[in-house]
Amino acid sequence: MKRATLFLAAAPIALAMPAYAGTTANASATPKAETEVKPAEPAQEVKKPQQEEVFSTGVAKGRDRLDSATSTSALRASEIDKLGARSIAEILRDIPGIRAEAASGEGNGNITIRGLPIASTGAKFLQLQEDGLPVLEFGDISLTGADAFLRADLNLAAVEAIRGGSASTFASNSPGGIVNFISKTGDTEGGSVQLSTGLDYDMRRVDFDYGAKISDTLRFHVGGFWRDGEGPRATGFTTAKGGQIKLNVTKEFDGGYVRFYGKYLDDRSPMYDITPLSVTGTNSDPEYGALPGYDARHDSLFNRNFQRVTALDGDNNVTSYRNGNRAVVKSFGIESKIEVAGWDITEKFRYADISGHALSTVSATFLPAAALAPAFGAPGGTIRFATGPNAGQTIANPTTLNGNGLAALLLIGDVTFNSLDNVTNDIRASRVWNVAGGEFTTTVGLYSSHQTIDTNWAWSSVFGDIRGGGDGNLLDVVTPGGTKLTQDGVFAYGLPGASTLRRRYDVGYTTNAPFGSVNFRIGKLAIGGSVRYDMGSAKGSLIGADLGDGRIGLAPKDMNGDGVLSVPERNVAVLPLSRPGLVDYNYKYASYSVGLNYRLAEPLAVFARYSRGGRANADRLLFSPIVNTEGSLLYPEAAVDTVKQAEAGVKYRNGGLTINVTGFWAKAEDTNIDSTNGDIIAREYKAMGAEFEGGYRLGIFSLTAGATYTDAEIVTDFINPAVVGNTPHHQANFIFQATPQITTDSFNVGATFIGTTSSYATDSNQLKMPGFVTTNAFVQFRPVDRVTLAVNASNLFDVLAITGIDDPTLPASGVAKGHVLTGRTISASVRFDF
Repeated sequence: MKRATLFLAAAPIALAMPAYAGTTANASATPKAETEVKPAEPAQEVKKPQQEEVFSTGVAKGRDRLDSATSTSALRASEIDKLGARSIAEILRDIPGIRAEAASGEGNGNITIRGLPIASTGAKFLQLQEDGLPVLEFGDISLTGADAFLRADLNLAAVEAIRGGSASTFASNSPGGIVNFISKTGDTEGGSVQLSTGLDYDMRRVDFDYGAKISDTLRFHVGGFWRDGEGPRATGFTTAKGGQIKLNVTKEFDGGYVRFYGKYLDDRSPMYDITPLSVTGTNSDPEYGALPGYDARHDSLFNRNFQRVTALDGDNNVTSYRNGNRAVVKSFGIESKIEVAGWDITEKFRYADISGHALSTVSATFLPAAALAPAFGAPGGTIRFATGPNAGQTIANPTTLNGNGLAALLLIGDVTFNSLDNVTNDIRASRVWNVAGGEFTTTVGLYSSHQTIDTNWAWSSVFGDIRGGGDGNLLDVVTPGGTKLTQDGVFAYGLPGASTLRRRYDVGYTTNAPFGSVNFRIGKLAIGGSVRYDMGSAKGSLIGADLGDGRIGLAPKDMNGDGVLSVPERNVAVLPLSRPGLVDYNYKYASYSVGLNYRLAEPLAVFARYSRGGRANADRLLFSPIVNTEGSLLYPEAAVDTVKQAEAGVKYRNGGLTINVTGFWAKAEDTNIDSTNGDIIAREYKAMGAEFEGGYRLGIFSLTAGATYTDAEIVTDFINPAVVGNTPHHQANFIFQATPQITTDSFNVGATFIGTTSSYATDSNQLKMPGFVTTNAFVQFRPVDRVTLAVNASNLFDVLAITGIDDPTLPASGVAKGHVLTGRTISASVRFDF
């Protein structure tokens, strides 16, 4: 069946400064990586890079970048304290070609690469890895993402990123690229303790790491962090609390090594998501700003008087959770490399027990407080404070409430991740042969994984005022006769008057993928290709009031246990537990990539590559007409979206100068659900552009920079043909990064500038979002040996950096539903190396 027929029946229901371009760390047991990133030896930061720069992520065998037909970048984790990136997505903003919307806090960032779309949320076409294996098999699991279960601390040795190219054949579900967070392994003896605090925001944090040799062939590394505080935006209560510890032990032997490692993460961080912005002007030239009494850069709709939400768990029992993202990961793994009969065999295995919770404002309606009662069933009624010091007090003049006279209906998503457990295994064997005077490299491997997605979705609709400083309140609506239509600010335990989106599902996704590659290098020429064949299955059950079979899903429920059913308690969205649905289908797809690299001279190479990859769709297909009642797919082709890519570029490296320029073209399918309205998306996109990455060093001065130009277009839409020819939302024509700095034996000073040009708020291409440039500045001072004092500022000039607007046109109310980066935050730290 052609894809065009697919949905005819489906109506819409810092860290981070880049290293010198080309500086990398190897994921193997090679000790050179940690020697280069160890911060206790500042003189190394100004030395010239080595002439051979080995890159190991997303390729068959690590090789010098000038001999590889791929587009790669690497960041040194030794720079992490300079900029103090507040999330994984903020780190990724510093990699050329990657667009990361880091507005939600630590986790749930929207991430993509080289013009591939972010039609909804998450990182669909880009895979985040930790030590060479995926954090989650699917980067866009509904209402969470891999970055929510990943933290950067002193354990980190390097970050490697590969864009396009061989990524589609050396990892499943990663046709756009791979970003690999590589841990230290104790190659360099010693450690560090770092104490950090927010200077203009409430945060306290301690980091540590230590590595040492136990014997000549046995070493270990251990590290982690603990922190707590209000976080970078005012809430009035502790929103961030928790930490992580990681440990690995490596045994070396002739021809290889074996490594055992483990990780325990239990961390809670705030989630900000949607926030109100004032807006005037026109669709093509809007003017956004802060509201009186509320600044989206520094305030949150969650506050000391609105910390928790009462909802139902997966068995329809009453429960309560606090705002934010809680991530719990307990994992262990084994990595080994051995030589057998001339073959290098690498084995990587990890089991991860993953769970957590996400509570945030998913959608909102902003309106004058005076209109709240008549708009929601109480003409002539009043509003009262439901929480805070004035709870129960009637608001006499809503038009002056908090200086802005605004109220909001907030849709709160309350999602429990009972299990996102995954088990992954990657085994591969490589051998280099001498053939016809050249070097012939062959690789064969098998990847296997099982990803569980067991989640419960609950929702609440609440009324609140718009007030900053952590002092906002929930509001009650009262009829002229004195009847409260709300319960402590809750208008509905679910969506207003509906049971839609009340869901639970427990589905397991199994993937098996054999893969292989060949590469022939003779003289200055290298030519190669790789292939992968993914075979997957999805099996499990789902329960929901919106399965399309007439289920009502509303029932009376005493949510506060007082024995009296309030108005909201008379129609609570519940799960029809006795009528589960099924998920039971299989899929398969092939990926391939071919490339050519020619080293014209010692410092200069050119390359070209064509690739076809795939991305299996996971829980985004559920609760749609795509899945039949018996669990099969009505349209089997919806199980996988394909991405075709071509790229060609030139690489130059000589002394203190590195320049990489790449042109790219991509065409992608996307089957998805729009997180802002629940509509089905079935589209095809194309993008073309150019990417630049460079670095320059002269004495104590260095400059690294990157820029990406993208021209993207929606070429087909099977649901909404009106958007064909438009630019995908949030897709800017130009994004860039630049980091100048001065480094001496006693101090470092510099800044990173990250910017974007304007883009459209939605796919209708009406309302514009302005471009912006954020500045992250840092100063480090070493008064004595092995002691470092540092101050860093994120968004130094307090720019209003808008990453998303949910409104398709300029709202008549003058209040837009926005997503913004956090404003200026300044932190200080002291670090002791030993």
